[in-house]
Amino acid sequence: MDVAAEQGGGRRARGGGGGARRAERTAVSFETARFIERNIPNFEILNEEALQIIEHNAETVLEEIGVNFVENPAALERWKAAGADVKGERVHIPRGLARKLVSTAPKSFTQHARNPARNVEIGGRNLVLAPVYGPPFVRDAEGGRRYATIEDFRNFVKLAYMSKWLHHSGGTVCEPTDVPVNKRHLDMLLAHMTLSDKPYMGSVTEPSRAADSVAMSKILFGDDFVDRNTVMTSLININSPMTFDGIMMGALEVYAEANQAAIVSPFIVGGAMAPVTVAGTLTQVLAEILAGVSYSQLVRAGAPVIAGAFVTSIDMNSGAPTFGTPEASHITYGAGQLVRRLGLPYRSAGAFCGSKLPDAQAAYESANSLNMGLLSGVNFMLHACGWLEGGLVSSYEKFVMDADQLGTLHHLAKGVSLDENGQGMDAIREVGPGGHYLGCAHTQANFKSAFWRTDLLDYKPYETWEEEGARDTQALASLRVKKLLADYQAPELDPAKKEELEAFVARRKSEMPDAFI
Repeated sequence: MDVAAEQGGGRRARGGGGGARRAERTAVSFETARFIERNIPNFEILNEEALQIIEHNAETVLEEIGVNFVENPAALERWKAAGADVKGERVHIPRGLARKLVSTAPKSFTQHARNPARNVEIGGRNLVLAPVYGPPFVRDAEGGRRYATIEDFRNFVKLAYMSKWLHHSGGTVCEPTDVPVNKRHLDMLLAHMTLSDKPYMGSVTEPSRAADSVAMSKILFGDDFVDRNTVMTSLININSPMTFDGIMMGALEVYAEANQAAIVSPFIVGGAMAPVTVAGTLTQVLAEILAGVSYSQLVRAGAPVIAGAFVTSIDMNSGAPTFGTPEASHITYGAGQLVRRLGLPYRSAGAFCGSKLPDAQAAYESANSLNMGLLSGVNFMLHACGWLEGGLVSSYEKFVMDADQLGTLHHLAKGVSLDENGQGMDAIREVGPGGHYLGCAHTQANFKSAFWRTDLLDYKPYETWEEEGARDTQALASLRVKKLLADYQAPELDPAKKEELEAFVARRKSEMPDAFI
């Protein structure tokens, strides 16, 4: 269901229905689909016995092996006060303690956007889609592969804003390497806040940058509103196996104290950072989730948190990560079951691929990964579009290719309607034996919304396709990137707020010298 009114338009058609439909298709649109509300069952791969074995083993890991909280004396003190056995930087968590602490985290929460029509509900049977996060490189058909710039970053924010099926602006959609490391978070946040009105993510690369994210959000939303509501998510990766570093945990502390959401997510390449077996990896994933989420609750009970599982396998010949594999699917399905039993929102999956180009390999692997995410019960899907080359590259063409395919997830999630219209009995009666349904009343009433329609793929007859240049999908995607960026119009923002945000960024930049490491 679309919640934002369509804006813009095209030249009024002079002819009949065909001209009107052409005008509708070519009009500038700023529609965004509402976050997905699943009406289909989750795919569950583990039976009760398997779930209990993995849960028991994860608690054993926490108690007997323990987890490291490095370069963070405050975290060690918190764990001691909570009843954990702390030996140096190793924290041994008694059986049951982490699960008890996790129980205070909310089962679901609202992330507010500056446009309330674009608020998202994270948890339950909902699925929120966000773009790629973190690549230092970008690629497009004309410029090839290159280091990302702040201009690329702003372009991706615009593309995310213009993409109907994306609900979220994301975070580091690419790493702008032409801006100093210690200052780029300010430019990235400013872009999310001014070039889009969808929800966004905060910085986690250093605790002070998380604090800047909170401060800028208070300018945008108001101090009182941020104090009472969640307006940011953030990605807190665990250094698997079982190590929580001071930088990421420091950022987690800032967000938890401010009642802002954190995705606590292991980053696991199976066979390198976790066992090669599915059950062994799931045991480690659950142990790391329990330790990370429970720590967020030690900082502030009730702080919103999302349990994450970023898992891939490894090519044993090259050592490179692989994507879209059956083992990754098994782990993602199983992790979904384990996270639901904890009563937490779940983050996983994305348009993952290892391909260097937006080609057939990219399409196969991404399709496997996206559908896996839908069926595993994911509530927040980072990397839903734009991911290329194992996450090293944000691709312009793949961004719009993936974003188009996200529409299929929306339609799959609807399930099968069995209301009177869905049953179609009037159509069957009207047409009868030997007829056709193209002109019947039921078809005429439903043809606009009955089937998902691509904004990108080519279904023209061969002759038309050849006359138009025999363009492949990458060529079509390149044209769509240009159209979306040309059509982009920034959402309205109070000029005083924009001025205050820009002044904050300028002041913070002036307070520190440039650093590129």
